[in-house]
Amino acid sequence: MDLNSSPNQPITVVSTFASPFGGPPSVGDSNSSARKPIILWPGMYHSPVTNALWEARSQIFERLLDPPKDAPPQSELLTKTPSQSRTTILYNFSTDYILREQYRDPWNEVRIGKLLEDLDALAGTISVKHCSDDDSTTRLLLLVTASVDKIVLKKPISVDIDLKIVGAVIWVGRSSIEIQLEVFQSTEEGSNASSDDVALSANFIFVARDSKTAKAAPVNRLSPVTEQEKLLFEEAEARSNMRKRKRGEQDRREFENGEANRLKTLLAEGRIFCDMPALADRDSILLRDTRQENSLICQPQQRNIHGRIFGGFLLHRAFELAFSTAYAFAGSVPYFLEIDHVDFLRPVDVGDFLRLKSCVLYTELHNPDQPLINIEVVAHVSRPELRSSEVNTTRINSLVPELAFLIYLIMQVSNTFYFSFTVRPEAKAAKNGFRIRNVVPATEEEARRILERMDAETCI
Repeated sequence: MDLNSSPNQPITVVSTFASPFGGPPSVGDSNSSARKPIILWPGMYHSPVTNALWEARSQIFERLLDPPKDAPPQSELLTKTPSQSRTTILYNFSTDYILREQYRDPWNEVRIGKLLEDLDALAGTISVKHCSDDDSTTRLLLLVTASVDKIVLKKPISVDIDLKIVGAVIWVGRSSIEIQLEVFQSTEEGSNASSDDVALSANFIFVARDSKTAKAAPVNRLSPVTEQEKLLFEEAEARSNMRKRKRGEQDRREFENGEANRLKTLLAEGRIFCDMPALADRDSILLRDTRQENSLICQPQQRNIHGRIFGGFLLHRAFELAFSTAYAFAGSVPYFLEIDHVDFLRPVDVGDFLRLKSCVLYTELHNPDQPLINIEVVAHVSRPELRSSEVNTTRINSLVPELAFLIYLIMQVSNTFYFSFTVRPEAKAAKNGFRIRNVVPATEEEARRILERMDAETCI
């Protein structure tokens, strides 16, 4: 399928499990091309969506896998419309049993973690589509996920009803691109998608790099046509300006006057836990007692077309840990609400040692019908055998080994994710006297993290 000739034609997602009666694809088959089978391309194990997207855009992705030697960069920027990059993917959950089973969670809903991977894969495909000049003699740009704006779940997503994701480029800077993705699921069979059917929305920001020099590279311009496209462009432009202002204000602010009082109040209860635990409030818990952690080695199967680990893979793993943390903390099945803005600070490579650490940062209990559980997940990336190679070794080596390794890990933070959950209404109804505990810090550093996060929420 050529998406350039039919940009609005949906890409149908099918299950990726092969029939036990069929053999592997043959590279030398006379009825197929000589290229490597798509199931053997990087990242193919991820999800059915990745497979469908790469199949549809195989010509462009083949150029990425085997770029022309010494190919020149794009000589002239094109002007494209949002409709030229608009891509739709369709999950036939109602008729594809195997596909349903690949996406089903224990509560008969779609696994949000897998959906996050799919969103990143779709956004990446859309960015490649917009940046392509359709000239096979020029070298394609290296496009990476720079950040993800707030992802909001607006209603539960059933695994038994067909699902549709629609995405398009809505804004372009000099070397950055913003893609808006909307997940639609109608409660009525056969009804047309409308704003009332939007189950989840997300905005991904990609940045372009020259694949040879690794420097920022200009991307094709965008010309919005409809009033809605113009409005989306203006809103994205405002968000871009806001991100630039925030980057200029990233110096850690000092807590003075009233801020110092907030810090002192927040620490008071935690110090009772530490100094006089028998007198501590039984409805509270120390932040450190909510922590969870997992570790893994990043494998080649998790890489994207550029050889780096998928941003969607990191989102997936962070979500799964956050969900587990909320589950263990609440003692009841959590319900996902949103992910706050995420910046991808450091690329993650194949072979990296990835440590994901989570905690319940704080809870909001003023609304008993929807108590909020705010989870922080920090992704640390390191190469244990090279632990001193990317930092100031003279300064670090003067410290004790345990502290040196801790500083190294801190300096290699790849991402910090913030998730918000509540608990399902049926869970509260089933437990008389059900209550979410208040989370309190034991150290000043923890108290500062909580206050900074609360202030960030109020500024949004």
